[in-house]
Parts: sequence; structure tokens; C-alpha cells
Amino acid sequence: MLLLVFTAQAQRTVPGAASVAPAAKAVVAPVQTILMPVADSAGVASQVPWKFVRLIKMRNPGAASLDRRGTLYVADADNNLRQFSPEGLPLNTFAPAQPGHAAQVEAWNVTTVLVFNDDRQQLVLLDRFLALIAEVRLADFVDGMIRVATLAPDNRIWLLDESSLELREFDPNTLRLVKNTPLDLIIGRTRPDFRFLRHYQNNLYLVDKVTGVYVFDNLGNYKKKIPFIGLNSVGFRGDELYYLEAGAIHFFHLYNLAERRVTLPADVAPAAVQQVLLGESYAYIFTAAGVAVYQWK
Repeated sequence: MLLLVFTAQAQRTVPGAASVAPAAKAVVAPVQTILMPVADSAGVASQVPWKFVRLIKMRNPGAASLDRRGTLYVADADNNLRQFSPEGLPLNTFAPAQPGHAAQVEAWNVTTVLVFNDDRQQLVLLDRFLALIAEVRLADFVDGMIRVATLAPDNRIWLLDESSLELREFDPNTLRLVKNTPLDLIIGRTRPDFRFLRHYQNNLYLVDKVTGVYVFDNLGNYKKKIPFIGLNSVGFRGDELYYLEAGAIHFFHLYNLAERRVTLPADVAPAAVQQVLLGESYAYIFTAAGVAVYQWK
């Protein structure tokens, strides 16, 4: 855990994390206003002792994920999936038989790695050594266009059908859709721009760049909206959600709603950073030149 504390008692008023209206009755998912602590009265971010380890040279790294062991998975510019140790040392590579754009990679449950190719509308399932388990062509089972996908702990797969505005759960073992959650009443009259989907701690987090992060339970029932807009993705570490914004890593506690910020390493140009992944002891900062590995504990 990070040894960071907030020394000041100043507070600010920000949009709350929870919707207060049932999803079925809401035209646009509302939020309430609550008080949250900040780092200090000036809103200055905390600092940690970043230690540069190495640069994984990779032109324009793409979708990436960490598993529970801290192993890093990154799609390269040729859409090969590359696997690295927590220290950034190369382990394995999966080269697909046919080209495709890896829009999302999910490796958290350790035993299975999911790659979602949005251009081919295809799911690729790999084992933890990047050996191929199965490929699923979604057009055979879904009429619409899938925008984002993620893997659940039970190896079922959540899909966001952008054509019908539905959250769907797909069972790759039986090759059947087992759940559907309509989103039209939840989204309301907004024009969503869905970017990311992730299952974490029995909840499902759907990132809409326009209105925020929608939270569902593990059955697909809508719970609330976290009003963080302008995001392409989010990460999770312990009981916190984190995201990159304005040259700092923002942390939001999922249960006590506390917020904090940590500045990026001094040798990193914030404008060049595309995404950040945080492991237990190592952090991975993505730029067009590759992935910089830092020790941060």
C-alpha cells in the first residue's frame, strides 16, 4: 500500500459517486453532491519515490492489462500480444494468424487472457502462457456492433452492444448470450462514447467518455454513475479506482469516496503519456516510444 496521508482538513464540493434514482425511472442517470477530502488546501498532488527500471521499446503500444501476479500484457503496433514480467522482462508473444486491432486486453483472472478485436468483432482467448484456447466470431451470435468487451471471473464475457445499447453477457462454453441489460433509460438523451469495460470486485465498470463511469453489479443490474468525464479507461488497485488526468494519477476510493492524487515522475512529460498501469510494486507509463517501467514503493 502507498504510505500517503492527507495532512489538511480542507474540503471541496464535487459530484458524488452514486446515483440516487432507480435506473428504470431516470432519463439521465443523476448524481448527488457530497463532500470529499482533498490532498491539501491548494489541491497539490502527493509525491512518491519513483525509481526508473527500464524502457520496453515498443512503437505505439496499444491495449494493455495486468494479471494478479503483476505480469504485463501489451498489444504492439502489429497487434501481437506481448507478455512481460513485473520488472518488464520479455516472456512470451502471441502472433495472431489473421491481422486485427486489439481494442481491449483483459488478464486479471490469471488463467485466461482475453483479447477483443473490434475491427474483426472477434474474441481471442489465451492461457497464461499465451497459447490459443479459442477464437469466437461475435457476428455469429450478436446482430449488433460490439464496442468494448471484458472477461468476468467465471470466464463469461461481458459485451457492450453499441447498436442496441445493451450490456450483454456471453458464455463462451455454451456459445450463448445469457444476460441482457438495456441501457437506453440509463443513458437517457446523451450520445455516449463508450471506451472501456472492466469487471472488478463483483462490479462491472463501463467508461463513457461523455458522461462518466457507469457501475453495474455482477448480474448486470445498474447501481450508480461515477461522474468522471473525458476518460478513455480506468484502472483498479486495491479498493481504489485510478485514472490519468492533468499530469497526475487520480485515485478514487470505491467505498469511502476519498480522493487523492500522485504526480508522475519528474522525468516524464505529462503530455506524452498515453496511459498508466499500476501494479503492486511497479508502474508502467505508456508513451509513443514504449512502456517505461518504474518501481514506486
